[in-house]
Amino acid sequence: MSHLLAVNPALVLVSVLVFASAGVVKGLVGFGLPAISMGLMTVFVGVEKAMVLILWPTFLTNLWQGVSGGNLSFLLKRLWPFLVAATVSLSVGTFVLTQVAEGAADLLLGGLMVAYAVPLLRGVVLTLSPAQVVPVGVVAGLLNGVFSGLTGAFTVPGVMYLQSLGLRRDELIQAMGLLFLVSTIALAASLGSFGLMGGNEALASLALVVPALSGVWIGQKIRRNVSEANFRRLILGAILVLGLYLIPLGVWRLW
Repeated sequence: MSHLLAVNPALVLVSVLVFASAGVVKGLVGFGLPAISMGLMTVFVGVEKAMVLILWPTFLTNLWQGVSGGNLSFLLKRLWPFLVAATVSLSVGTFVLTQVAEGAADLLLGGLMVAYAVPLLRGVVLTLSPAQVVPVGVVAGLLNGVFSGLTGAFTVPGVMYLQSLGLRRDELIQAMGLLFLVSTIALAASLGSFGLMGGNEALASLALVVPALSGVWIGQKIRRNVSEANFRRLILGAILVLGLYLIPLGVWRLW
């Protein structure tokens, strides 16, 4: 797979299982691959190497998700200010990553996820007026980019913003794919500019595309049997679980 993983067969097996499982979650709800794989692989290889390992699986799964669905033109016209903002601010987060204590970003991100998911699961509805869509989108995009550079996870607050637009399930899935795709490209460029893009890790990342895509395919098969209402609850549940996962992970890494 590469020198990084080939020297340790147990690490190869762990990596395959992590990316396959994360792929299933992504195929089911449209996100989660970077957060899950990043969090778990950090335990074994450290945060900077884990961030490189997620790049190829994240890029190719999001390319698949972002360009398929038949809504590309509509979504780009509606979301371009948000997507641009999420891209240009990501390098700020990567810079901060090199300066702050390990685990602080995970703790903050997990707390935001829980704070968002709990009230919506209890019936609170977030919607934006037409006049709010662009300014809120720019702010959400800027914050999303910073958190993406810090944690390698592209979810907060971008997915929350996209959910508030009232998109249909297929539109929401494709919109998340576009957000994650541009964020992955920006993350790769940012890691390279800060000298964090190791060759062995990049080769291992490419090899891990296979289990990740296999997991996505399985998750998509399951998703076809889920209703629109249940799908939205599933997304909120996934955000809550990811948040509850990241909080103790952040505490552990800070410790």
